Amino acid sequence: MKRTIVLAASILVGVAAAVLTRVYVSVKEAEIKEQKDALNRRYGTIEILVFARDIPTGTVLAATDLEPRVAPKLGLRGQAITRESLVDVVGRKVLLSHEAGEVVFWSDIDGGNPADRGLSADLKPKMRAISINCSGAAAVSGMVKPNDHVDVIGTFAFPGADGKIRNGDIETRTILQNVLVLATGQTTAKTAAGESEFGRGYATVTLEVTPREAEMLVFAEQMKGRLVLTLRSRTDVTYERELPKVDFEMIKSEIESLNLERQRNLGGR
Repeated sequence: MKRTIVLAASILVGVAAAVLTRVYVSVKEAEIKEQKDALNRRYGTIEILVFARDIPTGTVLAATDLEPRVAPKLGLRGQAITRESLVDVVGRKVLLSHEAGEVVFWSDIDGGNPADRGLSADLKPKMRAISINCSGAAAVSGMVKPNDHVDVIGTFAFPGADGKIRNGDIETRTILQNVLVLATGQTTAKTAAGESEFGRGYATVTLEVTPREAEMLVFAEQMKGRLVLTLRSRTDVTYERELPKVDFEMIKSEIESLNLERQRNLGGR
């Protein structure tokens, strides 16, 4: 009788322990799920690709080597390869070996992200890239480089009513100030690494401008105007207001005062 009671008590204790353990596990699972949901609500989720099996170095990936998985965007967006980019990965080679379940990053793939190689990846939202004919002395002896900031100056010849161009019909204006240089020729900031100090010669310079600024530059070139770039200091973000047009009359009337002002500025150094 006593043995039966002890056995029954042991069974009850075991059942109670099992129930309590299950309750504890359920509570912890609920807490983990709640924390996971909170992270997802705060940072959002992204459907990324992971390796479906162990992948040796140099493997040319097939679609069956990868599988999707939902994960928080934090720390993965822009780095991890998403499900939408599967077609850009299949048929390409991995640089190092990976284990099943590891996240696939663009840095794991030979050649990296194809979008990063194009100039469009460097453009800010709502901005445009436009190339202008500008080389040699017009580009500061070819020393304007990607990531420099420049002012764009144009000289134009305007015909009179009779269709002829006279001295008074030629004028120079600063069209744009503090413009970012995206590329010189086909050289961008990304491709410039490893080039010689002065790089290759170029006949065009690509600038980052707004759509309205792009229209002005196109019109300026269609007017057969000569565009010249002036190089700015990397720390100079100033803007000169109401710069006057320059023509022969302006040069004759202001050349002396401009030189006097320049001498005063030099003396103040």
